[in-house]
Amino acid sequence: MDILERIKFGTPSSNMSKGSGKEYPTSSFLMKQHHPSQFRRPSNEMSARSYAVTLGLLLLSLSTPANAVGCPSTCKCNDEIYVVECEGSKLDVLPITLNPALQRLGLRNNKIKSVDEAFQFYKDLLYVDLSNNHFVSIQPKSFIYQEKLQELHLNKNKLSAINNKTFLGLQSLTVLNLRENYMEELPAGVFSGLKKLEELNLGKNRISRIDVKAFDGLVSLRVLYLDDNMLSTLPTESFSNLGSLAELHIGLNAVSQLPDDAFKGLATLSVLDLNNAGLANISMNAFRGLNGLRNLNLAGNRLQTIPTAQLSNLRRLEELSIGQNEFERIGKDAFKGLTNLRKLEITGANNLITIERDAFAENLNLETIILASNKKLEHVEDGALVGLPNLKHLILRGNSFKSFSEGMASWSELRTIEVTDHHIKCDCSLLWLGNLMALKNMSNAQCSSPPHLRERFLRSLTSADLDCSFADPRQTAILITLLVSSVILLGGLGLFLFRYRQRVREALKDYKWNKRAISRKEHEYQKTFSDDDYILRASHHNVKPIPVTEL
Repeated sequence: MDILERIKFGTPSSNMSKGSGKEYPTSSFLMKQHHPSQFRRPSNEMSARSYAVTLGLLLLSLSTPANAVGCPSTCKCNDEIYVVECEGSKLDVLPITLNPALQRLGLRNNKIKSVDEAFQFYKDLLYVDLSNNHFVSIQPKSFIYQEKLQELHLNKNKLSAINNKTFLGLQSLTVLNLRENYMEELPAGVFSGLKKLEELNLGKNRISRIDVKAFDGLVSLRVLYLDDNMLSTLPTESFSNLGSLAELHIGLNAVSQLPDDAFKGLATLSVLDLNNAGLANISMNAFRGLNGLRNLNLAGNRLQTIPTAQLSNLRRLEELSIGQNEFERIGKDAFKGLTNLRKLEITGANNLITIERDAFAENLNLETIILASNKKLEHVEDGALVGLPNLKHLILRGNSFKSFSEGMASWSELRTIEVTDHHIKCDCSLLWLGNLMALKNMSNAQCSSPPHLRERFLRSLTSADLDCSFADPRQTAILITLLVSSVILLGGLGLFLFRYRQRVREALKDYKWNKRAISRKEHEYQKTFSDDDYILRASHHNVKPIPVTEL
């Protein structure tokens, strides 16, 4: 019995097609679900164009062998969990013969150019991936039947424009990905119907203009990507209605400065990424109102100095990345006010030469400091990294250090020490560091000089290898300290005696005279106690005196 006969008589075997162990709906099943009477012109559900396209697709399915109807041969279909994956299947239209109860549809890396009426058959879709196809535009109301759809990925296409009718019907959408397209502007109300949208990715487009009301209606938006576009100014007014926004990524643009109150209205913002935004100037009150900000990325800009005053009011800031800028030094209290800072990353600051003592004096909660790939950084003053009780991870990778001072940091308290990729001169002054690395089994540092130690690991070297005169350089330090202390003490005593020599001489004279006087007195009143005195006293010991009465 051929397919037409099966449809005519409605044989049970005609309801599903079998392939790869799975059962899929055939055209007879679709005909039962979508009877031709549904496509009559008087119906309000479809236009005449929709009717023609649907009828044509159904006729095409009727002329196809039964084993090809249902799941396309290049796709993977799972009717148990209602998932279809057609990645790289060379499809140029949306399949119409899939299970109408489908919930997840993956069509990335195909040649699809438009969202046609076939989409209306899949009203239960929750997730759709149309990334890396050939979309140039999307017709209005293309998603009008996808009321349950939660995630829509249209990234890596060639979309040049969207408007306020493009996403009509997507009332349940929470994630919309439009990254890496050709859009140049965002008109007013373009996302106004997406009340539940939480994440919007508009990165890597050509956006240079954002209407003041472009983000109106996005009352639930939490994450917004506008990075890698062509913005020359920050669209501050456009952000004013995003009261729930937690993350804003706006790096890789051409914004030269941040004005006062640049992020007005974003009181709930927690993450702000301004990486490679082109910033050369930050106004004093640029970050005003960002009381909950915890993560700030200012790397890759053109800042000449650390913006200490501008950052000082970000009391809750926990992570700061500020590398790849143009400052030459990090001075005392450079990060004043950032009392809750836990992680600081300064990477690729090619002009940075020195870090001064007490640079992090107020950042007592710092746990991780990353100073990496700063090609001119060769000096960190003693004490610069001391006094940080919570510091556990110190990354000093790929700078220009030739040696490391024991007084630079509280090395013994660290859990992680990384000092690789340096031109280290291995001598006795680094024996302590090698011993510490061996003790804690930490990352290695290789010697660059002297020649006989080149490429040897520091922690494997002994005091003899490093030409140390003492087994431990700490002993040298202790001996020098004792010697210097003794010299100072003796010198002070000599100076005291010299200055008060007259008084000392008089005091000695008085002491000698008093001693001689006491000796003479004792000699004058001393009597010899003879044997006769003893006998006489003993004989009268028990004799009572006789009272004498005067006559």
